[in-house]
Amino acid sequence: MAKVVLMKKLRMGVIGLGGRGYGMMRGLSKHPEVEIVAVCDEYQDRVDRAVEYLNERFDYSVFGDVDYKKILDHEGVDAIYVATAWESHIRIAIDALKKGIPTALEVGGAYSVEECWELVRTWESTKTPFMFMENCCFGKDELLATSMARKGLFGEIIHCSGAYSHDLREEITSGNIKRHYRLRNYRLRNCENYPTHELGPIAKILDINRGNRIISVSSFATKAAGLKSYIEENKLWEQDETLANTEFAQGDVVHTILTCAGGQTIVLKLDTTLPRAYSRELNVRGTKGLYNMDSNSVFIDKKNEEGGFNASANFKKFFGNASEYEDSLPDIWKNVTPEQLKAGHGGMDYFELRCFIECVINGVEPPIDVYDAATWMAVSALSEQSIKMGGAPVAMPDFTCGEWVRRQRRDVVEI
Repeated sequence: MAKVVLMKKLRMGVIGLGGRGYGMMRGLSKHPEVEIVAVCDEYQDRVDRAVEYLNERFDYSVFGDVDYKKILDHEGVDAIYVATAWESHIRIAIDALKKGIPTALEVGGAYSVEECWELVRTWESTKTPFMFMENCCFGKDELLATSMARKGLFGEIIHCSGAYSHDLREEITSGNIKRHYRLRNYRLRNCENYPTHELGPIAKILDINRGNRIISVSSFATKAAGLKSYIEENKLWEQDETLANTEFAQGDVVHTILTCAGGQTIVLKLDTTLPRAYSRELNVRGTKGLYNMDSNSVFIDKKNEEGGFNASANFKKFFGNASEYEDSLPDIWKNVTPEQLKAGHGGMDYFELRCFIECVINGVEPPIDVYDAATWMAVSALSEQSIKMGGAPVAMPDFTCGEWVRRQRRDVVEI
């Protein structure tokens, strides 16, 4: 990837200024190498708010518009960050890549496999720098599990599971008031709509697209009852009359099973419309042990005094707190500062943004690339197909067209 020659700083545009986009815009603006010179959202008041925030704090000019194409045409933009709704973010990224603008694309599931292919082919024809912004790949717990796996502490990895377990009932049902895209998606679609938080770190652990690949997707959804119950109990039709008698397509809990060329299985869970505490539920299972995020524990199978293996009879001996293994953490987490921890999602957002900035400035290939983006996002479209067929497996395309067999491992901490 070619190095970007900058006169002074990396001048960035931010497209999408909802909750995530606005927060990440503020985070980006605090990096000394970055200037936010252009902002965009389909709603003018969000544009005005962002321009006001930046103008109050910085002495450079900020351009704002509701038309993202004007941001892409703005001569002062060196790179963009895209955080629009699920329906539009891939299209905007494709248009940016075609214009040669380095692009950071926020997560969300794809609507079709075809749009994932178009993203891949656009990048392959332009080679414009591109990074998929899956911040959980930079999480402390996820990187601890990855580092332990790389050291062989779990043996050969056989199975992984994870979840996006997050009570989003208030956010979804206030979608018309807050102008949030989740409401229309939950009304009309039934799929694993947000797979990348749990799948991203697992894909790195299992070397997906770099020596291994996902070959099939099977999804199973429960009925949709949680949102309707929540609306009725809280009489939400009094705030938004469109919620009266609303039917939702999205199942309350969706389980998705992925099979891999290397013989591993992955189980993903979407659980967002029933009462619960937040969790990503990462589990890593290998021939010598396991990691469990929820209990912050590890279980390492070791020889006992008699020279054999009997983990079940020596549970206390082999069970431990994952914190005892933090010497395995990469340096970014060993040396984390209070300011970085406050920069969003407990530090994950800071490290993710730093990675993108340094990759663009130094011409380094991002560790989460277009093939990762296409594969992880395609799970949504494929799970939708599978659910409609009663959980029948659907083939995952090989977006690398066979290159996965020789592509080398790339961890996020290598940057």
